[in-house]
Amino acid sequence: MLKNYLDINIEVEKAIKEGKPVVALESTIISHGMPYPRNVETALKVESIIRDNGAIPATIAILNGKLKVGLTAEEIEFLGKEKNVVKTSRRDIPFIIANSLNGATTVASTMIIAALAGIKVFATGGIGGVHRGATETFDISADLEELSMTDVAVICAGAKSILDIGLTLEYLETKGVPVVGFKTDELPAFYTRKSGFKVDYRVDCEETLAKALKAKWDLGLNGGVVVANPIPEEYAMDFDTITNAINNAVKEAEEKGIKGKESTPFLLAKVKEITKGESLESNIQLVYSNAAVGARLAVELSKLNK
Repeated sequence: MLKNYLDINIEVEKAIKEGKPVVALESTIISHGMPYPRNVETALKVESIIRDNGAIPATIAILNGKLKVGLTAEEIEFLGKEKNVVKTSRRDIPFIIANSLNGATTVASTMIIAALAGIKVFATGGIGGVHRGATETFDISADLEELSMTDVAVICAGAKSILDIGLTLEYLETKGVPVVGFKTDELPAFYTRKSGFKVDYRVDCEETLAKALKAKWDLGLNGGVVVANPIPEEYAMDFDTITNAINNAVKEAEEKGIKGKESTPFLLAKVKEITKGESLESNIQLVYSNAAVGARLAVELSKLNK
């Protein structure tokens, strides 16, 4: 039945069958994260970085109701320009399929589709989490629940700094999701290398991380792993500058009643505006860095599984 829904690119399918390293990529960053043409340029560059580090990229989206694993350059271009693309999380997938719509995948839905295809490594920007004020609103990203269930390692620059990072870590701990710092003892906060919160474990090389992932899944310890890779130092933003920008953006979102899945795109756009575009460049560079780590991790994991 899965063949009725899942369309895997020939190159990606061959790599999966042969046990070669493959890295999943989301598509929300293309459709909802950046303006055209920067979104398409970034997506293609990320794929190039993954290839340069020895793995095969598999950008994931839903096109005309089909779960697509491994987009062509033309399909990425389409997503970058098309206005009617639904930001798609777990709950949305059946309805996007049923109505033959186009969907841009979030962290949660990318994990689901990657797992269906047999891909274990996924590189993104930052994960969703517990939103500020969630004790009143219960606004918690589906990303966290997916991390507790789906066997995919998510390489990211930590939790987005627009979130309540402390509560996000508490939620992940409750769900048994390891938060691993890649060459860091402190959880990065997307635009900045510091958050004030410690990770569960520090790992300094992809080989050791791959061994830990294999052990986890061999033992039937289901669920993902957060691999927190700090933004490169030369692109990190000043902690006070970004904190003030985020606080102002959060206040405006509250005043306008913006909630749920609309809140993250709004907040990131406001932060970009407040920082005069500096945050967009930081965002792009951290994605590049995560793609390189993800590719090298996929290479090490493929060696262990042969």
